[in-house]
Amino acid sequence: MELTTRSLWTLIHGIGFGGLYLLACSGALVELCRCYTAGNQTPLTEDDGRFLRIYLVAMSALAWLAVLTGAYIVYPWYRATPPPGTANLAAFPQRLLLASPSTSAWHSIGMEWKEHVAWLAPICITMAAGVALQYGRNLKDHPQLRRTVLGFVWISLLAAAIAGVFGAMINKSAPVNGGSVIHIVQGEQK
Repeated sequence: MELTTRSLWTLIHGIGFGGLYLLACSGALVELCRCYTAGNQTPLTEDDGRFLRIYLVAMSALAWLAVLTGAYIVYPWYRATPPPGTANLAAFPQRLLLASPSTSAWHSIGMEWKEHVAWLAPICITMAAGVALQYGRNLKDHPQLRRTVLGFVWISLLAAAIAGVFGAMINKSAPVNGGSVIHIVQGEQK
């Protein structure tokens, strides 16, 4: 079994940072609803508030790591321009997608959407974390702000999900490969 360094970075970006972020979003939504629902009569403890603030800051870090590794590590490999006369476009994912009418929409719609909508995820979750840091347990006393924070977490989840689905489908059609080969497991010699 082997993997290239570019495939490894794509894996870290998509499944590592992006997938973990999507899972964390569901936890944030549950925790925000549990802590700040209007019908919740139990007072929030300092530990509840601290946990939520740390959780949202960690989510912000994950979202930024996903977007920055995608934009500055994986994306340049995706957009690499082949030398003139190159017949095998497997090492040039964007050009491989654009070479066929059946896959060109993965770039023209999928990647164009992905590269823009993905930035909403870290921006929205950073805003939610900032408000949680500023207001802490007192967020319960501000219902409109609480709904806004919840809305921004939902927008962040939706943006990350759209980017993740497009990323997975694009990588399936035109994977980012290349770089040095990493041998994970050596097979038996026959």
